[in-house]
Amino acid sequence: MSVIELLKNSTKTAFSFEILPPLKGNNFSKVCSIIDKLREFEPKYINITTHHSETVYRDNADGSQQKINVRKRPGTVAIAGAIQNRYKIPAVPHIICKGFTKEETEYALIDLQYLGVTDLLLLRGDAKKLERDHVPPGKGHEHATDLIRQVAAFNQGVDLEGNTFDKPDTPFSFGVACYPEKHEEAPSIESDMAFLKQKIATGAEYAVTQMFFNNQKYFDFVKRCREEGITVPIIPGIKPIVFLNQLTVLPQIFGSDIPEAFAQALMKCKNDDEAKQVGIEWSIFQCKELIRKGVPSLHFYTLMATDSVRQIAKSIY
Repeated sequence: MSVIELLKNSTKTAFSFEILPPLKGNNFSKVCSIIDKLREFEPKYINITTHHSETVYRDNADGSQQKINVRKRPGTVAIAGAIQNRYKIPAVPHIICKGFTKEETEYALIDLQYLGVTDLLLLRGDAKKLERDHVPPGKGHEHATDLIRQVAAFNQGVDLEGNTFDKPDTPFSFGVACYPEKHEEAPSIESDMAFLKQKIATGAEYAVTQMFFNNQKYFDFVKRCREEGITVPIIPGIKPIVFLNQLTVLPQIFGSDIPEAFAQALMKCKNDDEAKQVGIEWSIFQCKELIRKGVPSLHFYTLMATDSVRQIAKSIY
């Protein structure tokens, strides 16, 4: 079943999480160690992030510079296939615009179909660390809505050149991202909502939120979505704080508001261990309230927080 079907058929608030592919040189056991810690909570699906390469320039002895790719990761496509084959849990690879050409995306879709991975999360991706010439103009997508149209065309058996082929036996089902506190680049809440409506109208079946720490922000966002005619499931994204410096770092990077009570508790912490425990307790409080309100699923961001997510899940599932 697809993610949307799993959510509709779930009798309780579903559990899912997101993992980051290992750096080049690390093996699949790194991924398995995360999944093995969390599989007892019966995840309905597992998301796999995608990252483009980042580049640095090294000064050579002759005064020239050498361009070097860094932080290359194993292909998300391969990892998604390996996870789904080993654990029999639907894998949801992230497919992003930035840093990839339309042709590279098409090859990824072909490979995913062969592997039987047919759930996707379609995103624009972070453009901050990309060089302007990373993807030549016109070769890639600028917005998630353009990427959605490519996947929708693929589902209908139409390739990039407009040629037709046999439709996939199981078309891709996909979700998108949404932002209860507004995307950092959106000029207004209104424009952000308009973009989300466009994504849904183009075929997205659910939306997963950016991390938030104030549940009221999520409830207000869902209410506004319903008033705007958006009826798809809106899955809350939960990120446990594990380091004391995240009190300031996360609001700067993601624009996430830290409630005063949470901020005060973190400021009393003397070290990261204390901050981690406060983060666990706050996430448990968030999750219990969200479950009482009937959210369809809780989606956890596990980067550097797998052990915290495990403790939270033990308390609420």
